[in-house]
Amino acid sequence: MTRSTVSPVGFHHVTAIAGDPQKNVDFYLTGLGLRLVKKTVNFDDPGTYHLYYGDESGRPGSLITFFPWRGIQQGVVGAGQATQTAFSVPAGSLGWWVSHLERLGFAPRITSNGSDEERLLVLDPDGLQIELVATNASDPRDPWDSSLHPAEIAIRGQHSSVLTVRDPDKTIELLTSDLGMHVVSAAGNRTRLAWGDGLPGAIIDVVGSGLSPEGLTAGGAVHHIAFRVPDQATQMAWREELVSRGHRVTEILDRNYFTSIYFREPGGVLYEIATDTPGFDVDEPLLELGRSLKLPPWLEPNREMIEARVAPLSVPGFNNPGGNAA
Repeated sequence: MTRSTVSPVGFHHVTAIAGDPQKNVDFYLTGLGLRLVKKTVNFDDPGTYHLYYGDESGRPGSLITFFPWRGIQQGVVGAGQATQTAFSVPAGSLGWWVSHLERLGFAPRITSNGSDEERLLVLDPDGLQIELVATNASDPRDPWDSSLHPAEIAIRGQHSSVLTVRDPDKTIELLTSDLGMHVVSAAGNRTRLAWGDGLPGAIIDVVGSGLSPEGLTAGGAVHHIAFRVPDQATQMAWREELVSRGHRVTEILDRNYFTSIYFREPGGVLYEIATDTPGFDVDEPLLELGRSLKLPPWLEPNREMIEARVAPLSVPGFNNPGGNAA
């Protein structure tokens, strides 16, 4: 097997845990200006939603997804987790974002203002740490141009994730030797790795910390991070490679909009490798994405029971231009 034909090429999505699904929708649509591209359920627990946010069509690399459980206990952000999730925005846009988020009642703060990279940190309604990174690096991805977020300042997609672990050497070894990344820079306890040219959407920062508490995956914490491969044949080849290297990898699982495999890295972070195909328009047209509850064929017979268990959601009309709010 040739490594270059199967190595992941960047992020597919990040999945986190939330509490109130309506607060989640309001923040990621009105606050961050993403599009709700799929309203479905957790296939392993159909009593709760699985909400997907991204660009206009939910392209891999633009996505953050949530399992919202009402009343979920608050998680602990710490070792063994992806502790920060960053999105890419244009250089010079963070002033607009500070004003916008403050108007909505949030407390964003600029955490770095270097010449190459400016970073803004804001906590979502469940305490999830979200960063907006304004960088001079090229990011040609088109944003979702919502009515509240002009294209010139809007999110382009994922930028990077921060992994906090006790033993960074083991995590870095897996990312470089087994997943095809390379080290870009290292300073103090922080090492930046990337695929390819290290553009936004293909970056991981590994932070070694013996002082952080042990992470508890619950409300306001990341459940897993997913890397992208083009298709299932590539995914299958990559699964065989990982198993041959001693990793315990799940079978290929059908997520309806992509297929997935999962394994845990030495520091405790759960990784997924997901396919780009078939995409989010497999069961509804592009203009209708996120409007109605979609179920995979094997759950469709239980629709009435599932709809009775999940709370109604109000989705702003700007999520589906030309239509009414759902």
